Amino acid sequence: MRILGIETSCDETGISILDFKNNQCKILANLVYSQIKVHQPYGGVVPNLAKREHQKNLIPMLRLALQEARCTKKKKNQFSDSQTKILEKILLKDEVLKQNLLPFLQTTTKPKIDFIAVTKGPGLAPALWPGVNLARALSFYWRIPLLGINHLEGHILSNWLPKEENQWASLKIPQSLFPAAGLIISGGHTQLILIKKIGQYRLVGETRDDAAGECFDKTARLLGLSYPGGPAIAAEAKKIKNLPPPPLPIHLPRPMIDQKNYDFSFAGLKTAVLYLVEDLKKQGISLNLVRPFLAAEIQNSINEVLVSKTIRLAKNFRTQSIIAAGGVAANEALTQLLQQEATKKLHDIQVLIPEKQYTGDNAAMIALAAYFHRQRPTSWQQLEANPNLRL
Repeated sequence: MRILGIETSCDETGISILDFKNNQCKILANLVYSQIKVHQPYGGVVPNLAKREHQKNLIPMLRLALQEARCTKKKKNQFSDSQTKILEKILLKDEVLKQNLLPFLQTTTKPKIDFIAVTKGPGLAPALWPGVNLARALSFYWRIPLLGINHLEGHILSNWLPKEENQWASLKIPQSLFPAAGLIISGGHTQLILIKKIGQYRLVGETRDDAAGECFDKTARLLGLSYPGGPAIAAEAKKIKNLPPPPLPIHLPRPMIDQKNYDFSFAGLKTAVLYLVEDLKKQGISLNLVRPFLAAEIQNSINEVLVSKTIRLAKNFRTQSIIAAGGVAANEALTQLLQQEATKKLHDIQVLIPEKQYTGDNAAMIALAAYFHRQRPTSWQQLEANPNLRL
């Protein structure tokens, strides 16, 4: 069984093809195009620019993925008038995508693909629709069953992707892992999920304002660091190992860390950084002298809150494991702290963290999630993007 995955929830364009056999999976192709350079001048993702980039890059990436997976070949095809009208209707609001897709379909045979999977939400509406409409058009024209996938579930399941392409990975997920405490830290989402088993989730806490990733981006901008903020702050924080102590103590709040709920709030942390930077200027202290220490304190503040709440969830619900996922899970300081606190306070509990190459948005996790939902395909006529989709 082969599943084509499509991911366009934010600022990464993803196309992937996974092969499944005997409850194992193997990645035949996994392409990710990052739009960081496009959005860097703005300090964050611009939705309409993300849409433009998705429309421009989806078909070249799809063509390359099919070639890598060796599941199609070139051949001239002719559209009927009715097919043309339906394809044009599907792609009515994606003109650039339509200009690329129609010639592609006319020169490409139907691939050996059993399902098409696409992120239907959550995400940015302008970014989601090109991926959804491409999946709808391919499903219609190739007559391949279609599956709309929750982006956040994809992140959870990214823990079971193969470490490398062309290696088989087992999908026999042990029931001894459940219930699990799930920490999803992806883009605009910071959520704590009680995972009863794959496919059964209960949201127990989430951010009330800025997500962790957004806080990294905004505070990095205040420090004069580049976008995306998470990696920039992590790199800056590492510099303190070779520096003398800062000229003054630097301490930031740990928002909501002592509250017994499972919610987060990082907007106040951003404000605290703003005030601290302004205060340093008034004192005549150069930001260059303290930037690494500020970066380290921002990282520590965010990570300590994330880990504290996750450990509390695991302890109170007596979970058998902790499953972390999402772009911020690539932060080494976070994963080290999570492992340390889990070992110290929860003893033998297992902590699952995806391979670093799968922490960000990618289509392999979407194709993998589709494998677990393959019994419930939808029709191309019914599938719609849902920016506010809940897990």
